[in-house]
Amino acid sequence: MDKRELERLTREDLIEVLLKQHEQMQVLQTMVQQLQHENEVLRKKLEQLQKPPTNSKNSSQPPSLDRKGNRPGDKARKRHGAAKGHEKHERQFVEHAEQVIELKAQQCDHCQAALEDAAGELKAVNQITELPLSPGAVIEVRQYAVLCPDCQRTTIAKPPAGLEMTRRFGARLEATVVYYRQEQHLSYQRTQQALANLHDVTISQGGIDDIMQRAGQQALTKTEAIQRAVQQSAVINCDETSCRVNGQSWWEWVFCTLTDVLHVIRFDRSGDVIQAVMGKAQAEVWGSDCWPAQLKAPAKRWQLCLAHQLRNLQAALEACPLTTWPRAMQALFRFAIHLHHQRDQLPSDHFTAQLARIERHCDRLLQRDLEQHPQAAKLLRRYHEHRQHLFVFLYRTDVQPTNNVAEQALRHSVIHRKVMGSFRSHWGSQAFAALASVIDTAQLSGLSAFDAILALFDPPALPIPQTR
Repeated sequence: MDKRELERLTREDLIEVLLKQHEQMQVLQTMVQQLQHENEVLRKKLEQLQKPPTNSKNSSQPPSLDRKGNRPGDKARKRHGAAKGHEKHERQFVEHAEQVIELKAQQCDHCQAALEDAAGELKAVNQITELPLSPGAVIEVRQYAVLCPDCQRTTIAKPPAGLEMTRRFGARLEATVVYYRQEQHLSYQRTQQALANLHDVTISQGGIDDIMQRAGQQALTKTEAIQRAVQQSAVINCDETSCRVNGQSWWEWVFCTLTDVLHVIRFDRSGDVIQAVMGKAQAEVWGSDCWPAQLKAPAKRWQLCLAHQLRNLQAALEACPLTTWPRAMQALFRFAIHLHHQRDQLPSDHFTAQLARIERHCDRLLQRDLEQHPQAAKLLRRYHEHRQHLFVFLYRTDVQPTNNVAEQALRHSVIHRKVMGSFRSHWGSQAFAALASVIDTAQLSGLSAFDAILALFDPPALPIPQTR
C-alpha cells in the first residue's frame, strides 16, 4: 500500500490497518523469540559436539571406560622380560624346609651295578613351595555331666572358647567364608564351590549367610571406636562413590586418617552424612575434591585434590588449545607436588624459598583475564575462591597434595560393586561397610585382612584348647 492509497483511507480504515499490522508484528516477534531460543539450543549442542571427548586424563572417568583403538600391525612390540639394567631377583631359599627328600641313585645307569653303599657327591639343591592338602577337620565335642560322690551334685564340664556346644563352625572356617565373600568378591554359590574344592567342606548358603551376619554384627561394634578416632583426627581425607542397595542408588563414603579408615553407606550424597559422622568434632584440615558437600565439612582448612585439578586443567587445555594458562597451572601444581616429595631432602631455607616462589607465581597466574575461554575461566574463579586451599600440604607434613588415599580406600568397594552388582538388603550394605572399616584400619597397623577378620570371632578350634 503506497502513500496515495493511504491518503484516500478514512480515519476508521487507518485504525483498522494499524491494528492488523500490530497483530502481525506480535506474531513475527513471537516467531523471532522462538527462533532465537532454538538457535541458542543448537549452539549449545554444537559446543558439546566440538568439545574433546572425556577420558581418564581430563576427567574422573576411569581408564576402563576410555576408548581404545586398534594397535597398528606394524608397531614394534615391547620386549618381554626385565628392563635393561634391572637387577635380577630370585626366590630365596628358606633356612629350614618342612620336608627334605634325598635323591640318590640306587643303580648305575651304565652297568646296572648296585650303588646303595657308594658315597655320593651333592650335585644340586632345589626348594619347591607347595600347598599341603587341607581338608576341613570335624571336631566332635562330648560334654559329660559328673555326679560328685561327696555332695551328690552334678557338675557339667564347661567347654573352652572355640569349642562351645552351640557352635557349628570353627572361627578359622568362619573367617575363611568372610574372606572369600568380602575380600575376593565371591557369590554364595562360588563360596560354596571354593570351600568344597579347596577345603573339602560342605556348607549351605544359609550357613554362609549366618556367618556373614555374625561377622557384620561383630564389625559394627568395632566401628564405633573407629568413628571416635576419626572425629579426633587432625587431618581427614574423604571421598564417596555410588552403590546399589536393594534396587536403589546409595552412596558409600570413606573417611581416612593416618591410623583409621571408616566406611559408611547412606542413601544420600549431601553434607548430612558428614555431619552425622563428625558430630560436633572439627578437623584441622579436610582433604577432598570440589564436591559442595565436601567443601562444607566441619574443618578449619581444606586441601583440594590437585590430581583432580590437573585433570580439569587438561580438559580446559583440550577445549582451548591456544590458551597457555591451563598448561602453566598444571606445571605449577606438578612442581608443588614434586617439592612436597622432596621436602626431607632439601634444606629448610631452600624449601621455604621455593614455597614463596610457588605462592608468587600462583598469584600472578590468577590475575589473568580468561573471559574468552569459558572452561578455563571457570577454573580461574574456582582457584580465586579457594586460593588458601591449594597449597596447605606445603605448610603441614601430615597433609597430602591429592586425595588418593581416600580414592584407593574406595577402590575395593568399586571392584565389589562391579563384580557383585548390588546389595540385596540394607543389613548387607551395613555389614560390608563395617567389615571394610575394620579390615582397612587393621591393615594400616600391619595386620593382614584374614587376621583382621579372624580377630572378630572367638579363638580358633585348632589346635584343641585345653579343657579344665
